[in-house]
Order: sequence, then structure tokens, then C-alpha cells
Amino acid sequence: MSQTTLLEEVVQWSKDTCRLEVKSVLPKLISMHYKTESWEERIHVLKIITDMFLPHLSLSELEDECFSKVLPKVGKMFNTLMEEITNQVGGLSIQNTEIHSLLRNILQVMVQVLEVLSGCVRHVCSFEEAPALDSIRSLPSCILKVLRNTFQHCKESGEVYCGRLSLVGDLLQGLFKEAYSLQKGLMGLMDRISLENTASEDDVSDIITVIHSLLDICSVISNLDIALHANTWKFIIKQCVKYGSLVEERLRHGDITSCLCDDLLASFHSCLELAEQISQAGPQQVAHSPEYKLFQKTTKMCRFFANTLVHYIKEFKAFLSKSCRRFHQLYLQIVSKFPPSLCSPVLPSPLSEELNGAVLVPMDALLSQLLPLRPFAESVLNPSQHLSPETELPHCLLLVSVMGQFPSHPEEALQLWCDGSHFPEDTPRLPLFRALFQSFRRSCTERRVPVLLPGVMMKGQAQGNVTLHHHVCVMLCACVASLPPEHFPLLERSLLEAVLQPDTQTALLATDVWCFIARYGTAELCLHHGLLTAQLVKSCGGESYQLSHLSLLLRRMVFLMTPEHQMELVERFPPSQDDNLPVWCHILLRALSHDARQRVEADIITLTNTTVTNWQKAGCKLGQLDKVNIALLSLLMVVRGVSPEAECESSALTIISQLWVAMCPSQVQIHPSIQCTLKLLLSMSAILVKSFDPQVICQALVCVGAMISEKCPDDLLLAALDFLASLGKVFIPHDSQSQVLPRLSDLFGALLAERSWLINQHALEAFAHFAEVTNHEEVISQSLSSEDTKNKVVNFLSKTINAQETVETRLERLRLETPVLERHNTILETNEETAAEVSVASTGDDQSTTDTEPCPKRARQETSDEEEYSRYLQTAESALRALQTLVEGRATDTPVPPPHWVTSRLQELQTLITHISTANPPNR
Repeated sequence: MSQTTLLEEVVQWSKDTCRLEVKSVLPKLISMHYKTESWEERIHVLKIITDMFLPHLSLSELEDECFSKVLPKVGKMFNTLMEEITNQVGGLSIQNTEIHSLLRNILQVMVQVLEVLSGCVRHVCSFEEAPALDSIRSLPSCILKVLRNTFQHCKESGEVYCGRLSLVGDLLQGLFKEAYSLQKGLMGLMDRISLENTASEDDVSDIITVIHSLLDICSVISNLDIALHANTWKFIIKQCVKYGSLVEERLRHGDITSCLCDDLLASFHSCLELAEQISQAGPQQVAHSPEYKLFQKTTKMCRFFANTLVHYIKEFKAFLSKSCRRFHQLYLQIVSKFPPSLCSPVLPSPLSEELNGAVLVPMDALLSQLLPLRPFAESVLNPSQHLSPETELPHCLLLVSVMGQFPSHPEEALQLWCDGSHFPEDTPRLPLFRALFQSFRRSCTERRVPVLLPGVMMKGQAQGNVTLHHHVCVMLCACVASLPPEHFPLLERSLLEAVLQPDTQTALLATDVWCFIARYGTAELCLHHGLLTAQLVKSCGGESYQLSHLSLLLRRMVFLMTPEHQMELVERFPPSQDDNLPVWCHILLRALSHDARQRVEADIITLTNTTVTNWQKAGCKLGQLDKVNIALLSLLMVVRGVSPEAECESSALTIISQLWVAMCPSQVQIHPSIQCTLKLLLSMSAILVKSFDPQVICQALVCVGAMISEKCPDDLLLAALDFLASLGKVFIPHDSQSQVLPRLSDLFGALLAERSWLINQHALEAFAHFAEVTNHEEVISQSLSSEDTKNKVVNFLSKTINAQETVETRLERLRLETPVLERHNTILETNEETAAEVSVASTGDDQSTTDTEPCPKRARQETSDEEEYSRYLQTAESALRALQTLVEGRATDTPVPPPHWVTSRLQELQTLITHISTANPPNR
């Protein structure tokens, strides 16, 4: 009987005949399927096999009698059909009817192949008993290969058919629908299958193949159909969890989690794009726009992917060590698109809340699952990682969130994050607190904007927004409050490192946390930290950012000490000793108890008076002026804390007046130590200005005038402006006005014309303060000598803003300034490290050299004979010119002559000058 005759006869058979003849006819049909060349005839034979004879095979016979023999050939045929489309599609056009017809026939055959496979699945599912995997082994593998090729072809159809897609669009749509139905049926079939723990190696391998094949399909269908994509992922995760112990060591965990992360990010970015489109349409159109409905669907997908990822990590976290870095990046990428990140889009509140609930909330659950994993901690705390500017703030917030989750995790997690790496063979890992301070420091732009975060809910108060500094500080303090004692050494080290680095706001954050420890710890702990800080301040040599930060810490810590411990601080660092003045010149005396304050004030005034007197008796040597400046800095702290009735005010006035008389204006520009003295005198004079004689004020103005005639440090100019502003509270006597008021007007005019924005702004503030309280209104008009200066003052007083930055412009400026500030801080740190290395190297030199040769720096502090001659002459000249100004001013303003003894004293000085000039110089 020929093949044609057999087929014609078989199609006429009844079900009973097919059942009786299945054993004899099925092998012949399978053989015909192998030998037939025509696609149409093959699919015709295949349909006869599956429709008429497959139902008469038992479940145990399906694989051996049919599937294993037919399905491999079906898979090859489908591949051949795909290749034929690729070869022929170039000639497709509406005019080329032959190619058009050929391609449509091929697509129809492909649809029929999918229908045949769906029939196989339906037949297997029709059995009441769940099939064993070995009874259908060939079916899933064949279907999965066909599905992947089908979905890939549908996905690439736009590129494959180019502008001719409409010629075959209906068939492609039918092809996709049939593939959709086939995959749904296959997943339902696989759900019915169950493997025991004793399953064979082949069965486990087949399950692994199904999972991985569907994973590959997921990457293809992600943009084709939302529901199919979600259902496929549900099935994959369900199968992974269902056969956990059987498959966990052979699953491609990295690929699975990577695909989940990619799909989550893709859906998330789609949501952001849709939300921006909706926001541009206006709030009235939100609820009814098609974009909003799509946004809601995509948001659900985001929530699904996020929750699925969390679930998978929970089940297989032991196998995800290589994926932890990817999870870290995912967290940063997600958080960077939400406020307060500077690169987050501005979205309407309802859309932002929906997206927040779908994506950001699951990130907390994700972090909770990842927190105990060492590889994740190593990724987050990696000291050499390089983050983009957009992810610096998210990284800082990640560290803060880690701290917030410690109470819900065992002690081991706390040790993992807080202790850092200990051994060379360990992967480098920073302690959490050090990493947090470093991350906070790098979030420079966000701190300067400043970005705002939700504050802590307080009972009876509405939740407000707080700065990043406030947020981190609160969370740090909350963590410290519950921190076990064994972690405090590393915490204290991290705090000290943060205080000693150059970024001031980071040092301030560490200071806030340190003061929290001192405030809520024991009084003895506060004392211990206070004494330690005082010793560090004392050991700092000269001005530096470390001294500035340490002195701030000490100043605040003294407020927290008990009166008894404050007295102990006084005993340990008695202010009556010169080497302890660097400590007391940074402490606010109002922080001390009454007894401690009285003792400190008395000791500082006595020591300062002694130091200044000894300096004057020694000839006012420049090399000893640094010691005087330290004493004056301590005296400044006394002056800032005194009340007008205080007894120490008169002593301070005497010391300051003596030094003003000794100041030589011509030396201010030459010697930095004299500039420091002048700055301190100006600061103290601004406080005590009401008690000074007009002659002292005149001398101070002469020095300030000499100072601003040349370029001088900004801090000196700022001190001068404070002094000038304070003169508004003083009424200058009539006989001294001609000496004081013109100079005052000239100084204000010069400083108001400064080009430096910092000096100019402070000059405007000082002038406004002076103008509000002064009785000498002529100074105001005389200071405004130019029209430009007058306009600037008027605009300042009326609070007129000439040019205001837009939000975008300001943000861009801050971003450009950030690397400049970072480079500056790096230079400061590099210079400190270099200086420390030089110091260590010099310490190791030959001791005999150290004993016999003075160090170069010390030698420069001593002055030569020529320098001493010059200094003494400049001092004498300055005093004589001030006396000349006083005498000439009185002669002009009033007829009252100077005291009679002035003439005799001048004659004595003239005799002394004649004697000095005619004396023979000593031999050298």
C-alpha cells in the first residue's frame, strides 16, 4: 500500500479502528513523517498522528511510542521553516506574489506546528493521574525550543519584514497567540508534575532545563506581553522553590537574579518616562489618560519584580554571593531616582506615591535579606569603590538604612558591618561608621543645596523635613544608643578620624555624635573624652583644620561636664601655665561653673599681663610675639565672656591699650605674627570699644588704614570690619573727631569698594550696623564717596536682589564647585601627611646633630642686629607720629595746649636721639 493510499484510508477510520490499528499503523505514519519532503504533507501526517492515534496511547507509552520519535523531527522542521523565511524575506513585496504566497504558507505551517504541540499538551493533561517526567521527556524540550524561536521571530518582525510587515501581520499575530497558548499549557502541565527527593539525575536535569529555557524566553518576551512575562517569572520562581533542595546547586542563580534586576530596572524606567509624560499633560488629564492606565500596569510589574527578587533572595541567599555587587548597584540605581536625590525627576505627588510604594518600599525588604550576607557587606563597604556623583547620596542613605535595621538582626550582622576587615587575606571592608562619614563627606553637593528628607515622627507633632546632616545625625545617635560596648573602640576611632579630616561639616557631624555620647553616657566618660580632646588640642602646633575641629569639640564638651569635672579639667590643664593656654583659648568661659570660671579668668589675665610685660621688657622681640599671641587669644575668650561690671575688664583694657600703643603700622604688612596680634586686638577692641580712649581708637584706625592699603589676609579684614561696626556705639568727643571720623569714613569707603565678594558683603553688613546706631551721621555720607558704592549700600539696605540664580543654574554651579572643594581638601590632607612623614623622618636623625644644631625653623625666629635696629626705629617712629597727630588735632580743634610736661619729655627724647646717633657702634 502506497503512502497516499494509506493516508486516504486512515483519514476515513473511526476511533475504534484507530484504537485497534494504532500499534501497526503508527510506526508507518512516523516513517512517512520522516521521509516526506513537503512541509504541507509533513504537517498533514503530524496532525493525523496527534489527532487520531495519540489519544489511544497510554501515558506510559507516549514517550517511547510517539514523542521521542516524532518531536525531534518537528523541532528540526520548525528551524528549517525559520531559515527559509530569512532566505526569502528580502524579495517580499505586494508585486512579488510568489514570494508573498510562499512566506504566508510557511507562517501558516508554523502556526499548525504550534497547534499540534498544543494538542499534545492537552492530551497529556487529560489524564487524571499526574504524568511522570520520564513519560513525556521529549515534549517540554521540543516545545521550549519552538517557543523561543517563535517569540524571537515575533520580537524581531519589525526588522525582519521592514516596511512589509502588513503583508504578513495577521499571520504573525496568530503565530504569537498560538505560542502564548502553548506556553501557558506547558506551564500548567509542568505544575502537575512532582519529583520526590529520590528523583533520578535525568529528571532533575530536565527540570533544570525547563527553568533555564523559560529564563531565556523571559529575556525575549519582556517587551512583547506584560501578562505572559509576569506569568513566566511566576512559574520560574515557583519551580525553583518547589524543587529547591534538588536544583539549588545547579541553577544559574546569577543569571536569574540578573534578569530580575534588569526587568525591574526596565519597568521602573518605563514608569518614570510615563510619569513625566503624564505630568506634562497636566493634573486634570491624569486619571483619564491612556498613559496613566499603562503607568498603573507598569507600576504593578515593578512591584511584582521587586517582590519576586526579594522572595528569590530569601530562598537562595546562600548561593548569591557573586550577585551581591549587582544588588548593591540596583539599590543605588533605584534610590537615585527618588527624592531627595538631585537627579530624580519631578513627578506629581499621586504618581510619586504609587511608584514609591511599588519600588522603594520593597528595597527595605531587599536590604533586610541582604544585610547578613558577607559579600554584600564587602561590596557596600569596599574602600576602593568609585561611585558616580549621582549615587553618592543613595550610598550614604543605604548605610544609614543598614544602621536602622540592626535591631531586627542578630549580633553577627552587627559585627559583620561594624568591625571591618581584620586580616590581610580578608576582602577589604571598612567599618560601617567610618564608611558613613566618608560617604557623608562625598555628598558635598547635596549638603550644600541642601536636600531635605522626612524627619523622625514626634508624638503630637507633624512630620517635618530635615537636612541630610540632621537625618544622618539622628540615625547615628539612635544606633549608638543601642550599640554593645565592645563596638565603642572602633566607633570612637571613626569619630576621631572624622574630626581630624578637612571637611568641616563632616567634622561637625562627628562632633554632634560625640557630644551625644558624652551627654547620654556617664559623667566619667564625658570627662575622659574631654581630657583626651584637651590633650589633642594642646598638642596641635599652629593653626590647622585639625585644631579648628578639635577646639569645636572641646568647646562643646566642656558644657556637658559636671562642675566637679570642670574643676578637674582646670587642675589638669592649669591656665596659669604657658603651655596650657592653647587649651583655654578655645573654651567658652561661660560654659564653666562660677568657681572654675573665676579661677580661669584670673589666671589668664595674670598670665597674659605677665607675658606682655616680659615681652616689652625684653625689647618687644618679634621672635617672642607668638607667645604673646597665644596669651591674647586666651584673653579674647575672657573678654567675650565678661559683663560690663566685671573686674577683669579694666585689666584687659590696660593690656590692650598698651599693645595698641606699641603697634607699628608699617610692620603689619611684613610680619604675619604682627598681623595675628592686630587681628586679636581688633576683636577685643570691638567688644570693649566703649571703654577706650579716643587716642587708642585713633591708633587702631591708623593701623587698619596701613593694613588695607596693601593686600592682607581676609580674616584680618573681617576683624577690622567688626571693629569698625562697633564704633557706631561710641560717641567720639569733639576734640578727637577730626582725627577719628575722616579715617573712619576713608576705611569704610575703601572696604565697601573691595572686589572680593566676601569682604564686600561683610563690609555692607558692618556699615549697615554702624549706620543704625551711630550719632556721627556725617561718616555715613562721607563713606559713600562714589555712586557705585552708594547704589550697593542702598540696594543692600532695601534688600534688593540684582540677579538671582535659577534653581537649575545654582545646582549646576554647586556641582562644578564640588570637585574644586574636594581637590582643596585633598591638598590639605596631602600636605598634612607629607608634614607628618617629614616629622617622623627628622625624629630618626642622629641625636648628636639634634643636640648641637638648632632646627631651621627655630633659627628663623631669632632676629639679627640689623632687624632689631629696624624694628625699634619703626616702633619709635609710630609712637611719635601718633603723638604728632594728637597734638596737631588738638591745636586745630581747641585752644587748649598739651600738658606742660610734654615739652620737657620731648626735649629729653631729642637729647637721647642725639646721643644714640653720635655714639660709636659696638664692635661685632
